[in-house]
Amino acid sequence: MKLALIGFGQAGGKIVDEFLAFDEQIDGGFVEAAIAVNSATVDLQGLENVPQENRVLVGQARVKGHGVGADNELGAEVTEADIDEIQGAIDKVPVHEIDAFLIAAGMGGGTGSGGAPVLAKHLNRIYTEPVYGLGILPGTDEGGIYTLNAARSFQTFVREVDNLLVFDNDAWRSAGESVEGGYDRINKEIVERFGLLFAAGEVGHDDDVAESVVDSSEIINTLDSGISTIGYARETVDSDDGLLSSFRGEETFDEGEATNRMTSLVRKATLGRMTLPCDVSSADRGLVVATGPAEHLNRKGVERGRQWLEDETASMEIRGGDYPMSDRDEVGAIVLLSGVTDIPRVDQLQQVAIEAQETTETVKANAQDEFASLVDTGGELDALF
Repeated sequence: MKLALIGFGQAGGKIVDEFLAFDEQIDGGFVEAAIAVNSATVDLQGLENVPQENRVLVGQARVKGHGVGADNELGAEVTEADIDEIQGAIDKVPVHEIDAFLIAAGMGGGTGSGGAPVLAKHLNRIYTEPVYGLGILPGTDEGGIYTLNAARSFQTFVREVDNLLVFDNDAWRSAGESVEGGYDRINKEIVERFGLLFAAGEVGHDDDVAESVVDSSEIINTLDSGISTIGYARETVDSDDGLLSSFRGEETFDEGEATNRMTSLVRKATLGRMTLPCDVSSADRGLVVATGPAEHLNRKGVERGRQWLEDETASMEIRGGDYPMSDRDEVGAIVLLSGVTDIPRVDQLQQVAIEAQETTETVKANAQDEFASLVDTGGELDALF
């Protein structure tokens, strides 16, 4: 699946930067173009892989390259004002060669959470290709303003994109981990899961061909609407364990073991830590992708895993396929669940945001009253003018 990636804000830019590195590492071929948009000059300068000419600074007239200070209303305003600057970078993208746009943004800050929905609306108005969002939810310990930003951005972003893929930082932060180290690790987790999904189906001249190809239409049909989450499980395999012999007609291949392994991985991916924890049964659609060396991929295992997921979701729209990766010593299963609706984290986010908004309004009102009281001298002092 060929994507035009647009990283919006600090978090979004870093994720797109990481996507470029991962695409090159696995020779995936899913990144057709990559653009980074920000209101802070220093964040754009800190990127390593996004081409310099594809880094777009917005809000220069308003914030002078210093960012919007977690004000996502301002982030939305400067994006709207400078949308032509962003469109200028998108005009260089060979849109006829891409399958979709993917806008990545952290939803707790200012530039990304405010600007990403504005850009999504703009792209959907101009192009026929799907526009997907990749939204990163802040941790609950990051503060009320970030939670409020995320809740408002979420509500807007999900309405403007064809599907919102979500990653919840709260479910992935490790105790005692530094903020910088935590985000670096989390970005790698995000990119590996989503990168393997989008790379499936991209076949190079020297690649193994999948038994059941996962092409872009499979992914697009799964990402038809709503909110999505991804699970991933993997297991190291021994390249000399005899599975290859099945293609040579030898007796050492244990098809039952390979089938059980793949079925088990699908279950682990589904029931383990998803990018956004949810009730699996609330999903409308799903996609199972097996990854790893071709000789270790078992079609019967993929089919059984797909059938199991069909039972778990009570959905008839569960697709499946494999993505051979000859240079890996791991077999993995990616499970994409789309159209999920039972998401405790989102319910919690919205409730905390409502409380934070009420508290903020109360504090502002009290502050105004207290300031008025502070400077009120009962007419005994006159101001200079």
